[in-house]
Amino acid sequence: MSVTDPASKFSMPRSRETAREAGRDGRGLLKGQQTKAAIVDAALGLATQIGLEGLSIGALAEVTGMSKSGVFAHFGSREELQISVIREYHTRFEEEVFYPALRVSRGLPRLRAMFGNWMQRTSAEIDSGCIYISGAVEFDDRPGAVRDALAESVNIWLDAMNRAVVQARQEGHLRADADEQQVAFEIHALILALHYEARFLKSPGSLARATAGFDHILQRYGVPP
Repeated sequence: MSVTDPASKFSMPRSRETAREAGRDGRGLLKGQQTKAAIVDAALGLATQIGLEGLSIGALAEVTGMSKSGVFAHFGSREELQISVIREYHTRFEEEVFYPALRVSRGLPRLRAMFGNWMQRTSAEIDSGCIYISGAVEFDDRPGAVRDALAESVNIWLDAMNRAVVQARQEGHLRADADEQQVAFEIHALILALHYEARFLKSPGSLARATAGFDHILQRYGVPP
């Protein structure tokens, strides 16, 4: 028997065992990711009702039917759980509001689409709540990683809105002397007013007033026909 025979005899079983172990590890990793995604989904639903501050490992364990240690193992801390919820909310916000608007031509059509999508999502959140708005109230005076993650997400969206305003001016849809930051600020203010009136004051007609407000902004800063 050659000196290579023992190696050939035993290397194949080890290779197969390695492959089986890799397969088990891969399935375990996928299952862990799926479990974490399900926890984050439940946490997001809970946060829209009670706020980010109300989230806790214990409350989430009760909602998901998992043990506290099982939930904790996926995040390590309540803070990381809150940050994961913010990131998931931001991902869904982009998918519903931002990315659909990119399929519309640059300039005023895209700006209209972004505002329309944003208003539609805000309207849908009247009975639940907007993580951006409620989170800003909860963490406005509380520095830390959660506030930083929340502010980063909001700024990413506001920067995208500001770019859409800039592009509208570049396309000649807004006056050349239009202040892009002011236009974006006024559009943002409409969304905040819509959320406050519709959710807190339960004012009828708030959606129509927000739409009219957007049209008034375009009339002030737009190029006359």
